Amino acid sequence: MAYTAADVKNLRERTGAGMMDCKKALDESNGDLEAAVDALRAKGLAAAAKKSSRTAAEGLVGVAVSGTRGVAVEVNSETDFVAKNEQFQDFVRKTTEVALGVSGDDVEALKAAAYPGGGTVAEALTNNVATIGENQQVRRLKTVEVSNGVVVPYMHNAAAPNLGKIGVLVALESEAPADVLESLGKQIAMHIAAAFPLALTADDLDPELIERERKIAQEKAAESGKPENVQQKMVDGAIAKYAKENALLSQVFVIDNKTPIQQVVDAAGKEAGAKIVLKDYVRFQLGEGIEKEESDFAAEVAAAVAG
Repeated sequence: MAYTAADVKNLRERTGAGMMDCKKALDESNGDLEAAVDALRAKGLAAAAKKSSRTAAEGLVGVAVSGTRGVAVEVNSETDFVAKNEQFQDFVRKTTEVALGVSGDDVEALKAAAYPGGGTVAEALTNNVATIGENQQVRRLKTVEVSNGVVVPYMHNAAAPNLGKIGVLVALESEAPADVLESLGKQIAMHIAAAFPLALTADDLDPELIERERKIAQEKAAESGKPENVQQKMVDGAIAKYAKENALLSQVFVIDNKTPIQQVVDAAGKEAGAKIVLKDYVRFQLGEGIEKEESDFAAEVAAAVAG
């Protein structure tokens, strides 16, 4: 049975599958549209499983706040094109909202949670992979909460409301007016997006990072040829400088380039007449820590066209 370009278009609209997949399905079903639909559905899950081995380092970060609780979620895709896809954006937005109700920062619990409209987040994700045609992963989530105060969300260079590549949450504990806290939180969130702190305080820094910096400092000190006691002071000074520059509360505020964040918070509290505590923060940057695979896009397209 022959088929036309209109049949291919119809099949794509009904299944969301790629053009080459639709043509292949129609070839194998001898142009039978319904059989082709069934074949693509059957292959959808298999295709999703096959795509799961491909690197997904693009995508979107989503942030959401409800009351005094906020959450950031990262969902990855293989290409930046998918991040602009409305279906993908809707999935990230809804999944982030679902994450507000998940206890802890458990990705598996989030994937098992009910998804708006039916099924689970994992099932909606699998459907996305099958219809959009790229590997996608719910990579991580982080929740912050205060008992009294605000959680302020911020998205740097947003692709859509509360969706983008760098998402930040700032948790401020205080009885100060909400508008004061919102304004302060927004400024600190912008600082966090730009300055990339590694922890809230020096004590919270990863011991492995500190040890790595210590070894580097020791090597530099040894090369100086100075007495051992002087070398130790050099090492201690280097570690103190590293901690100061990478712990949020001791970082210099990027807006004025002179005031430590802790002093910014204290000054705001004094002006508002209520103590303000910067309790926690989240900074998710899309794809950080993922080793991207180098690929020849032109060669991939040529291979796909060649079948």
